[in-house]
Order: sequence, then structure tokens, then C-alpha cells
Amino acid sequence: MATQSIEHAVRESYGRLVAILSARDRDIAAAEDALADAIVAALESWPDQGIPDQPEAWLVAVARRRLVDRARRKATGTAVAHSLAVLTELSAEVDPAIPHFPDERLKLLFVCAHPAIDPSMHAALMLQSVLGLDAARIAAAFVISPDAMARRLTRAKVKIRDAGIGFELPDQRDLAGRLAPVLDAIYTAYGSGWEGLAGDARPDDLASEAIWLGRMLNELLPDQPEALGLLALMLHLEARRAARRKPDGGYAPLADQDPARWSSQFLNEAEATLRRAGRFGQTGRYQLEAAIQSAHVGRRLTGAPDMATIASLYDALFRHAPVLGVAVARATATAEADGAEAGLRLLDEIEPARVAAYQPYWAARAELLARADAPEARDEALLAYERAIDLSNDPAIRAHLATRRVRLLS
Repeated sequence: MATQSIEHAVRESYGRLVAILSARDRDIAAAEDALADAIVAALESWPDQGIPDQPEAWLVAVARRRLVDRARRKATGTAVAHSLAVLTELSAEVDPAIPHFPDERLKLLFVCAHPAIDPSMHAALMLQSVLGLDAARIAAAFVISPDAMARRLTRAKVKIRDAGIGFELPDQRDLAGRLAPVLDAIYTAYGSGWEGLAGDARPDDLASEAIWLGRMLNELLPDQPEALGLLALMLHLEARRAARRKPDGGYAPLADQDPARWSSQFLNEAEATLRRAGRFGQTGRYQLEAAIQSAHVGRRLTGAPDMATIASLYDALFRHAPVLGVAVARATATAEADGAEAGLRLLDEIEPARVAAYQPYWAARAELLARADAPEARDEALLAYERAIDLSNDPAIRAHLATRRVRLLS
């Protein structure tokens, strides 16, 4: 029970605690280490002494003492007086009786998006520092090795510390300039929760956290159409969460979902948010992705989505964001509008090295090959199904693909 309470406190509060602990010295790695020490201390003491009334405050107090101890050990020479003064002030801030801390996660998001940090690391750094994902899960999202991701994350944290990057919101001019990587990180976090990336025990929490950050971002920047577009996109996807599984637990792809199981509350909010974004007349990636989801939802009224419109939207989206996931989805949409061969041609344009371990590519390729007329397509489809099954972590999706493969064999 105590272990579960510790996990809950950390899972719910990780980003807030790291932001609080790292705000003064701008050392995210040290804050994470101190928080890890506090978690160990909790595991040792809570089972015997009981869970404190305010577990988050307890963790912050212990972590801050660890930071104080480490800083004292490092303080030497002329730096001693200054260091002790800072430590005294830091210690005075600890009040375990305070039930709630200010939420600093949005500040930390924009710190991680600072232009002094390698742009390719912005989103990954936010996922770890703000949402607590480990390097392995982040690496899976970016399709690189966990070791390489861990090294890059370490370098990015050292950069924040050594460059003295301030833990405060930038002014309005700089704020908008850092928006894109913040949006990317929030969306990647949502996708991790949506897919249950790399065995996340509670993916719904991560998806809900991403939506919460999206709402907070729009309160901070109400005139940013892409922030509105991202929120609309996540709400559209969240509306279909329950329908992704059949009553027996089996996987239900979008085309097979029962629209009656989609959440009208989320869909109505998504559509209203997308309309607000559209009033700015500044089309961007997330607005286009939300528009695609909106077009799929049209099936509630017509019985079938307008695949020609969806394929056209994917063409526009690919021009804005020619990333791997968009390229695969575009090929699938094109196949629905213009035939399997047209979709396969787009899949063939993707560099093979990029898709070697990308499960959605092999699942899409298998489906399109199964529908193609070429004599050799059937054997290729069977191999693609095998690859997609091997790369899938979701048992329900594995079972769905296996069923499709058996159907092709028969």
C-alpha cells in the first residue's frame, strides 16, 4: 500500500516537484537525483511510520535537504559564504505542512525549449523533466536507442545548468518563438498515453496530463491558433478512447468503431476549439491534424468518412510536417481514396532505414498489400504482418493483426 502511495505521489507530481527543486540552481539533473533519494527514503520510512498527510510536501522537504547537503559538500574557498547564504534561504522555504505547491510545469516546459538547447532535444527533455518518462520510453517515441537518448538528455541538462538558463516564463515575443517544441512535447506525451507506449502502467494518466497541459497553455497563450489546434486534436482522440476496444477487449480500428461509443462531450469541445483556431486564418500542423479527425467524425452523420477530403488534408499536413507518422498515415488515407497501389507507392517513397522498427509502417504495408492485385503481393503481405506483429507491444493489436494474417492465408 505504501509503495503504491509513493508511486501515485510521484506519478501525479513529478514535473511539479522537479520544477520546484531545480528552479533556484537550474540543475535539473541534481533535482532529479535528490527526488530519487527522497523516494528511496519514503520507501524506507513510510511502511513503518505511516504515509504523511502531505506526501508531496514530505518528498520536497527531504529532496531539498539532499540538495542542501550536496551543495555544502561542494562549497569551498570564497564561495562558502555565498553558498551558505543561499542554502539558508533554501532551507527556510521548506514547509511540509503546506498542502499544495504552485504548479511550475509550464515554466519548465519553456525552459526546456530554450534556443540555447539543441532543438532536436527540446521535446525529449520536456518529456523526461516535466512528465517523468524514462529514457527508454522517450527513445521508443523518437525511434532511437535508449543509450543514445540517455546521453543526449544528460547533455541537455548540463547545458541548462551551465548556461544559467532562467526558470521563468519568457516575454511574449520569445514565448511564441518557443511554442512549437512545447506543442510537440505535449503531443508526444499524449501519444505515449494513447498508445500505452513501452508498457506504461497507467497510460490514461499521461494522456490526461497532456490534455491538462494543453488547456493550461491555451490559458497562457489564448491567441495562438496552433495551441488551440493541438487541444482540439487531443480532445478528438480522447473522444474515441472507449471505442478503441471492443466489448470483449479486442482492438477496434477507427473504421470498425461504433460512433455511438464516441464521447459527444469531448467531440463538441473539440469542434468548438477547432473553430476558434480557424478564426485566426493561420493554418498549421495541429489544426490540420484536428481537421482530419473532424472529417473522420463526420461518419456519425453520413455513415462513411469523406476519404477524398481526408487524403487532401493529409497532403497538406505532410507539407507542413513531413515526419514518419504523417507519411504513413498519408499513404493509408490515399489508399482509401485512390486504391491500395496509390498508397503503396507513397510507402515506397519512405527511406527503408527510417521504418525498420516502426510498427505502424508494417501494419499499414501489410493491409495495403493484402488488398493489392499484384501476384507477389500476398506473400509480401504475410511477411509484413509478421513484422508488424513482432514490433507491437499491445496484445490486442497483436491479436488483431494475427487474425488479419490468418484471414489472408485462408
